[in-house]
Amino acid sequence: MRTKFWARWAVCALAITVALPVAFAGGKKSVAECTSFDQNDKDDDKVELAIHNTCSMPVDCAIRWRVVCAPDAKSRKTTHAKSLKLSVTTGGTGAAEASATVCGDDSWTIDSIHWSCEPNKD
Repeated sequence: MRTKFWARWAVCALAITVALPVAFAGGKKSVAECTSFDQNDKDDDKVELAIHNTCSMPVDCAIRWRVVCAPDAKSRKTTHAKSLKLSVTTGGTGAAEASATVCGDDSWTIDSIHWSCEPNKD
């Protein structure tokens, strides 16, 4: 009989522990939960880097990447760091185009892609 009492108490305590943070949070999402990143090939030498915003406010984002020309060649290998800052409206998408045209006919890679967003201050 006593075991049932403690089991019920433990279940109630667990339910309260799980439900209270959600109730006090007011259902607000963090920017990390309502923004997402995607990349799609556009042409033979271009990649679209996109940030989608499902937040209830606009966000300011930054994307940075690196184009590496002739990545396997010891003497011809060059790197070109690029970045873009953009504002993404509520329910909108912002995009940057990473292009390897700087490499000419040489082989290339696009790497070191990083993105971040924060609430718009305006």
